[in-house]
Amino acid sequence: MHHDVRVADHKVGTLRGHAQEVCGLKWSPSGTQLASGGNDNILNVWDDRYTSSANGVCDQPLLRLDQHRAAVKALAWCPWQRNLLASGGGTADRMIRFWNSSTGACLNAVDTHSQVCALQWAKHDRELVSSHGYSHNQLILWKYPSMVKVAELTGHTSRVLHMAQSPDGTTVVTAAADETLRFWKILSGGEASKKERAAAKESILNSMTIR
Repeated sequence: MHHDVRVADHKVGTLRGHAQEVCGLKWSPSGTQLASGGNDNILNVWDDRYTSSANGVCDQPLLRLDQHRAAVKALAWCPWQRNLLASGGGTADRMIRFWNSSTGACLNAVDTHSQVCALQWAKHDRELVSSHGYSHNQLILWKYPSMVKVAELTGHTSRVLHMAQSPDGTTVVTAAADETLRFWKILSGGEASKKERAAAKESILNSMTIR
C-alpha cells in the first residue's frame, strides 16, 4: 500500500502481486520505480500505473521476476547506474542477481554460498557490499561488474540482517540477530574523502615539527 502522510486520506494506492509476505521493499533513486521481494520467491518492480486506476489498485507489476529459489529480502538500486537493481535470495537460493529494470533482463548472477540478507552499493565506487546469514554470518565486499571478492569480513555470530552507509560513503554499519551493531570502514568515500584524509595527514605532519 502507498501512503502519503501529508494528507488526511493518506492511502493513495494498493499494489497486489505477492502470494506470501512481502519481506523487501526499495524505491529507485529517481522515485519512479519500487522493487518488492516476497517469501514467495518473487521479485516485482512497480511503476506509477496505480495512479491511473479508478480505485488506486494495481494487480499487475511492471516486471515479475521469478528466478530466485528462496525469499527475496535483500534489494538495492545502484546510485550511479540508472535502472540497475541488485537482489539477493535466501538460504535455498544464495544468489545475488543483477537486473535491468527497464527490460527485466538478468544481467549477472553470483552464488554467494550463503543466505543473502542485505545489499548496499558503494556511493562513490564500483563496489557492492552483501551481508549474510546461514551459514557464514559475514560481509563480503565485491568489485562490480566483475564480482571479484575484495574482502570477507567476520565478527557477527548470527544473521547480518540490515546495513546502512554513512553520509560520506566510507563506513557501513550492520545490525545482526546477535543483537550487536558493528561499524566497518571499508569504502573509499570518493575523491572528496581522499582529499580530506590527505589534508588531515599533512596537518598532522606539520604539527609534529621538532624545534
